[in-house]
Amino acid sequence: MQIYRVGGAVRDRLLGRPVSEVDWVVVGACAETLQAQGFRPVGRDFPVFLHPETGEEYALARTERKTGRGYGGFTFYAAPDVTLEQDLQRRDLTINAMAEDAQGRLIDPCHGQADLQARLLRHISPAFAEDPLRVLRVARFAARYHHLGFRIAPETLALMRQISHSGELEALTPERCWKEISRALMEPSPEIFIRVLQECAALERLLPALARLFHQQPEAGTGCLEVLRNCASSQQPLAVRWACLLLGLASPEAVRQSGQHYRVPRDCQELAWLASQHHLRAGQARQLAAATLLELLQQLDAWRRPERFSQFLAVCLLAQPGQQADLQHLAEAARLTGQIESRTLLAQGYHGAGLGQALSRQRLRVLEQLQQMAQSSGHARSG
Repeated sequence: MQIYRVGGAVRDRLLGRPVSEVDWVVVGACAETLQAQGFRPVGRDFPVFLHPETGEEYALARTERKTGRGYGGFTFYAAPDVTLEQDLQRRDLTINAMAEDAQGRLIDPCHGQADLQARLLRHISPAFAEDPLRVLRVARFAARYHHLGFRIAPETLALMRQISHSGELEALTPERCWKEISRALMEPSPEIFIRVLQECAALERLLPALARLFHQQPEAGTGCLEVLRNCASSQQPLAVRWACLLLGLASPEAVRQSGQHYRVPRDCQELAWLASQHHLRAGQARQLAAATLLELLQQLDAWRRPERFSQFLAVCLLAQPGQQADLQHLAEAARLTGQIESRTLLAQGYHGAGLGQALSRQRLRVLEQLQQMAQSSGHARSG
């Protein structure tokens, strides 16, 4: 039995990047051999096991054969006679098909090290086209390594287009797509992920509403990618990046449908929907009537959900950097009205519906004073 470090750990070490997790391939063994040594199987039908002490993944060397549509349409052959080279040949990109033995010697049958040096994302064989998920994976790697100068090989991009036009992308499960999309949005250059999906005709199949935006309003699409790039540079969380990506869509309903289709986490869906509905009004906060400003804060649930409100402001500022003063004004409105405590009104005898009405009246008075000050300040500046 021989054990090799493979894939991303080898690639990132050669790039001088931090190695976050290590995968291993076991050659010359079977499932019973590993289980006898305490390895725990990950799944019943998949030859991957967890190390009894480190919890790292150890996979039996295997080959694959396409038997159906989509990411899961494969059968595996894992046995002691499968070689390391055969296992590496089934992988997606040459830079992901390198291995190291126990002495640190590099095994590189697909010339991945040369492509690393050339900053090239290149597929290994025509079998690349059998797995539609690889379209998203390669786009994600492009987003991860763009700042290092990596590009996709023209022949690989051509195969990605072939997959997009084949209808295979539609066979991917929403959950698997979202896993790749969410990971790509958190890469250093998430806008490159979207650009690559555009170039290989995958965007119109994966995010059709966004593809229509790029087709019908190219300037708005370019602005969307600029905002997404700024999200990454300011290290925004996933919910903010998802909201910014969808902000230019035609309607909040299109935003809602996109989130529901991929079963996006609730916090991401809620923020994207709120931003699509309210970001324009938020950018005019100083000009709003006090009652309208109060209604906006209520719809944003600013007092009970302060973290989400902060993320909403982050989305608005990224999308409308020229409206910083209005967004700061909205934040101040939330702060001042949030200082009004219901227990003070309870002590005054307000209860039930009457308590809510009294609380709204006090908040409205505070906002009326705030808006008067803003308007007076605006008149003074204009004068």
